[in-house]
Amino acid sequence: MKIVRFLGKLLLVVIVVAGIALAFVYWRSSTLLAQHIDVSEPALSIPADAEAIARGEHLAVTRGCTECHAADLGGRVLVDAFPIGRLAAPNLTAGKGGVAPLDAIRMERAIRHGLGAGGRLLLYMPTTDFSGLSDADVADLMAYVSTRPPVDREMAPPLAGPLMRVLFLLDKAPLAYALKVDHHAAHTAAVGAAPTAEYGHYIARGCTGCHGEHFSGGHVPGTPPSFPDAANITPTGVGQWTKEQFLTAMRQGKRPDGRTLNTFMPWKAFSTMTDVELDALWAFLRTVPPAPTGGH
Repeated sequence: MKIVRFLGKLLLVVIVVAGIALAFVYWRSSTLLAQHIDVSEPALSIPADAEAIARGEHLAVTRGCTECHAADLGGRVLVDAFPIGRLAAPNLTAGKGGVAPLDAIRMERAIRHGLGAGGRLLLYMPTTDFSGLSDADVADLMAYVSTRPPVDREMAPPLAGPLMRVLFLLDKAPLAYALKVDHHAAHTAAVGAAPTAEYGHYIARGCTGCHGEHFSGGHVPGTPPSFPDAANITPTGVGQWTKEQFLTAMRQGKRPDGRTLNTFMPWKAFSTMTDVELDALWAFLRTVPPAPTGGH
């Protein structure tokens, strides 16, 4: 009986300690996520010509906007599971449940700074992928978004579960990517397309969310354990492929051994990249230092 009472007391202590720890995690993470960041930049002018809108659509597809917000930009839920939380991308249109209409300042703040109204931090918005976009590309992207037809789709808000909050405090899951961005960095007016490593680096910024800042792949931060690891695309991994094999993977979703790339690799979106873009991306990947898999 003494053992039973001891085990009961021990269990009670464990529950109390766990409760205190969880309360601290929620308090600390909520405090950090409640921050507001002030950004003072002039508003970009949103073009209205067909060429700009078409360029914006190309960017929305190849930069992954339609992967998260859905092809119609009406929003979608990517993950909704305890203890992770809800990774949900909002409806960007003017339909029921949508956040539009958004002016140029609010759209630019969301895209390049990961900030919402009043400078609040946007959950899960991978703004580190977009913070380096040029003024011209951001303006074209906004032109496309602002001309999309209304979509009636009520979206539940994104939520951070206990696991994501713990990982966030351990700097293993950037719940608020805005905290990783230099909000005072100067922006480039425009970037000319060319089959160069420099332009490839500009494109590859959109790959860092999954493949990591060193492009060495590994488990994607904040995703469930079942989520497939991102490939190592340094010369240690995919960088060992030939250019023809790389282009086949990007255009057809096929590895050199004939296997299909996993469904989380948005190769269908990347297959719409121009020859110049893919040549540039290949040229850049040849310059990336070899690295062991992992290293997010």
